Amino acid sequence: MSQPMIDLSARLLLNLTPWRTAPTWRIAFSGGLDSTVLLHLLVQLAKKQTLPALKAIHVHHGLQAAADAWPAHCQAVCDALGVPLTVARVQVLTGASRERAARDARYGAFIEATQTGEVLLTAQHRDDQAETLLFRLLRGAGVRGLAAMPVQRPLGRGHLVRPLLEVSRADLEAYAAEHRLSWVEDPSNADQQFSRNFLRQQIIPALTQRWPQAVATMARSAAHLSEAQGLLDELAGMDLAQAATVSEFDWLGVPSLEMGALENLSAARQRNALSHWLSPLSRLPDSDHWSGWADLREAAVDARPVWRLADGELHRANGRIWWLSRDWLALAPLGRNWADPSVPLLLPDNGRLSIHGAVPQGLLSVCYRQGGEVMALPGRGHRDLKRLLNESRLPLFARGRLPLLYCDEQLIAVANLPGLDGSAGGNYVLQWQPAINDQGLS
Repeated sequence: MSQPMIDLSARLLLNLTPWRTAPTWRIAFSGGLDSTVLLHLLVQLAKKQTLPALKAIHVHHGLQAAADAWPAHCQAVCDALGVPLTVARVQVLTGASRERAARDARYGAFIEATQTGEVLLTAQHRDDQAETLLFRLLRGAGVRGLAAMPVQRPLGRGHLVRPLLEVSRADLEAYAAEHRLSWVEDPSNADQQFSRNFLRQQIIPALTQRWPQAVATMARSAAHLSEAQGLLDELAGMDLAQAATVSEFDWLGVPSLEMGALENLSAARQRNALSHWLSPLSRLPDSDHWSGWADLREAAVDARPVWRLADGELHRANGRIWWLSRDWLALAPLGRNWADPSVPLLLPDNGRLSIHGAVPQGLLSVCYRQGGEVMALPGRGHRDLKRLLNESRLPLFARGRLPLLYCDEQLIAVANLPGLDGSAGGNYVLQWQPAINDQGLS
């Protein structure tokens, strides 16, 4: 009976070899069988090997009365093993899926707890992997979804690692029996109204009765699909390298891609490249809602197509597509006086403005386009601002947020646009640094 245990310990150590220089290994400890075995294995390994500091975190969701006793159980286990424990209490938002809301709350706590360079270890195993594959297959997932759970991925300032994905639940049960471990049982795991529980208790047993190796083969399929997704990611990287050309308006700080480079790709490669590009920016649409991309791609040159996604919008302008979110989609900012133009002016939700050079004399104020503005230019007389902006080729989405500098109620400069920024008729330059949105989503 001891040989499988030695193999399990050795396999865990092998899988964690790339992470042994991390400052801390933080174990996600629910108190259940899987995480109890993982914690015990790591403590035993630490007695023989030089490992990073071990710490545990227990997330208390407060969704059921039975869970109130789990933090005390987890504390007792960790005290006995000499592992520091953090108990994170979270609020689970109400919504259509309690499972998803609880998961979101749990991973939010993990992200907050994981410090720079640390590794969060979770105890999902081969049976969980097969269950995830089947669950996502029934939801119509693509290759990325069917790759199920990755062995590792970024998590906040550190990484999440699943070192037991090759291990069966039976192996974990055998280890727990040999070492006389105790753990808590979640009563909700018996509730078959939850889809995963139904799969675990009804469908997978029926499959394994007919095909005994079903769990192992499904997990192997997930590994093949993970490899396929890796190849698709490489292809997307190559395609995006061609589309991520320099734009004269990169100073806007808005992610953009060259439309022509994308149009040269097949429709499938376009979707693959865009999915890769959009994944850190927004939740992606399902296959039925990619018609928005086709509409944006095929619209007339002088049209203003917009593809609205969950967390922002794609606009097309100047032969490029632009990702707009947060401040860029807010109402136009309000103007304000500039009492001390010798220091930069902070613009609410719109970055900051500064004057480099000799400050114009007079009452200065910052406003935004309302329509009908006229600007006097040296050697050109008075010109309509709309025509000047058209000449500059500034994308339409940026024009409502572009700061305009007035002196004694006369428009004298338009930020960042050569020839209009004060450099033509004065000895100063009006420079705008737009607000930088954190585009990344976990």
